[in-house]
Amino acid sequence: MTDIVDELKWRGLIALSTDEDELRKAFADGPVTFYCGFDPTAPSLHLGNLVQILTMRRIQQAGHRPLGLVGGATGLIGDPKPNSERTLNSPEVVAGWVERLRAQIAPLLDFEGPNAAVMVNNLDWTQGMSAIEFLRDMGKHFRVNKMIAKEAVARRLSSDAGISYTEFSYQILQGMDFLKLYEQYGCTLQTGGSDQWGNLTSGTDLIHRVHPEAKVHALGTPLITKADGTKFGKTESGTVWLDPEMLSPYAFYQFWLNADDRDVANFLRIFSFRSREEIEELEQQTEERPQARAAQRALAEELTTLVHGADQTAAVIAASKALFGQGDGSLADLDEATLAAALSELPKAEVPELGAPVVDLFAEVGLVASKSAARRTVKEGGAYVNNVKVPGEDHVPAASDLLHGRWLVLRRGKKNLAAVEVKGA
Repeated sequence: MTDIVDELKWRGLIALSTDEDELRKAFADGPVTFYCGFDPTAPSLHLGNLVQILTMRRIQQAGHRPLGLVGGATGLIGDPKPNSERTLNSPEVVAGWVERLRAQIAPLLDFEGPNAAVMVNNLDWTQGMSAIEFLRDMGKHFRVNKMIAKEAVARRLSSDAGISYTEFSYQILQGMDFLKLYEQYGCTLQTGGSDQWGNLTSGTDLIHRVHPEAKVHALGTPLITKADGTKFGKTESGTVWLDPEMLSPYAFYQFWLNADDRDVANFLRIFSFRSREEIEELEQQTEERPQARAAQRALAEELTTLVHGADQTAAVIAASKALFGQGDGSLADLDEATLAAALSELPKAEVPELGAPVVDLFAEVGLVASKSAARRTVKEGGAYVNNVKVPGEDHVPAASDLLHGRWLVLRRGKKNLAAVEVKGA
């Protein structure tokens, strides 16, 4: 076992703790059984959830036992949103999402050995409970004055939207989760984001009321911020999902590859499983040779492999190189799905059919400001179609140039890329 508290602190992963000294002692006396909950309010997890899963993975690697809770019950309710009521999904939809989330979490934890992970579902202990039992056995332990003081609830109470009893009761359900896991598995620690602190402490408070002798803990990780002020885990196209059907492995890889130099050191500590020495070496390389983007490349490869597998990562890297005419492969070697994912990240124009000169296409897709600028680019030798230099201003791409019968990849200079899709091909 390692001193996991020191490791988490070095990585910037402890924002709040009920009692850090007591938690450190519990880990030292371990193993500790701990849990983190994930609500199926969407068909996929996202980067915010990945922070929690990888924190669980670190604690497990230090010799402790994780319980991965996917909330089939709490997913039917949803924790309070900042400004409005959640859309309630049908039990059938939520049940399907439960299975999808479990499948995303499972490969990131170890389910063998003395501290093997266990997947649990809070629907198991709530669906058979009547409303009377819920109010008598759980509701009696909660004080309304404390419940309305929780930040998420207080914020909604002061808004025009107000808050329904449905969302107001969420903290009771989450508190009950911790109690049930304490009683069934000896779970003594809950981890989660610091924005969930009120819900985390609902669990510790409930256990102390039901089992006054219990020693239980809560640990909150910080919200991740970006140096440019934009929200972490978002791109121009939306949320960075873990499901490859909702965000391609190529786009996932590019998210990390495009990380700001000011952010990458923090991202390495939070997400990478490299040693301190390796991370500090990458941080130094970023300071000394930022143009090499060594830290971003290392992080992109590690996390894409972790989430999507080595084969997908190799395909993504090959596609990245092929787009710029680098490496041994060519654009024609890329499978259609990988190429489509790569081109979806580029500026794109659609044309009904082939026949226009390449200078028209360069102007149409926005790689140059005008057709005359496109002609100058061709004359200077800086225009490429599928990484082949354009021979002249009047060159017209042929059907045989189309990648998978659909696309042309245009490049100006070394780094400016765009795609043309021929819809009638």
